[in-house]
Amino acid sequence: MDSISPGQFSLVYNAFSFAIAVMGAATVFFFLSRSQVASSYRTALTVTGLVTLVALYHYLRIFNSWEAAYSLADGVMKPTGAKFNDAYRYVDWLLTVPLLLIELILVMRLSGAETRAKATKLGLLAALMVLLGYPGEISADLSTRWLWWGLAMIPFVIIVYDLFVGLRNSIASQPPGARGLVSAARWLTVVSWLFYPIVFVFPMIGFTGGAATIAVQVGYTVADVVAKAVFGVLIFLIASRKTEIEASLR
Repeated sequence: MDSISPGQFSLVYNAFSFAIAVMGAATVFFFLSRSQVASSYRTALTVTGLVTLVALYHYLRIFNSWEAAYSLADGVMKPTGAKFNDAYRYVDWLLTVPLLLIELILVMRLSGAETRAKATKLGLLAALMVLLGYPGEISADLSTRWLWWGLAMIPFVIIVYDLFVGLRNSIASQPPGARGLVSAARWLTVVSWLFYPIVFVFPMIGFTGGAATIAVQVGYTVADVVAKAVFGVLIFLIASRKTEIEASLR
């Protein structure tokens, strides 16, 4: 841990506070919105709410860990000796990243066999991606970080391929009125997830000391808000649109 300025400390502090508020509000919204969609899509919204609930809990722990890691001395925020715990993020991702893909599959309302196959495959790949990234995240050695980054990108590329190629026919089978939203959810998944490997390499491309710490923490927080809360709103919109379409066909 390196010393940082009070302004840098406050930037991360406020980013964590914002994430807590967003995840908390999103959780309430998703759970209360279950009654507004058809029963076929309520599981997807339940999973969406669980994602933001798990993120809310871990951001509270991350926030507390950040507060404990620094204290103000001589106008500078200096490490207290209590290590900032990055493991909270990876535990969160290990639980939520697979669920993000599963909620997308659930809201598409595919056949039972296809839902199980795709949810299992994508969920396991997502978990593997997170597990492979952690050894690099906690290493200070650049070659070690690059090694694990490269290994984690393998399941990431497979997931992207499956979203754009493996799900092509499944998306084409969606109702025309909802097809664009489903495709947008796929794009949002890929674009928001690209933040993570980019932020991961900040300390490897010239960001050092306190600047690297701030860039990584703020970058991951922005990515989490988009990938979980904003993506969840899109899942709700898909469920609502499909509910309206199916009701009009009765």
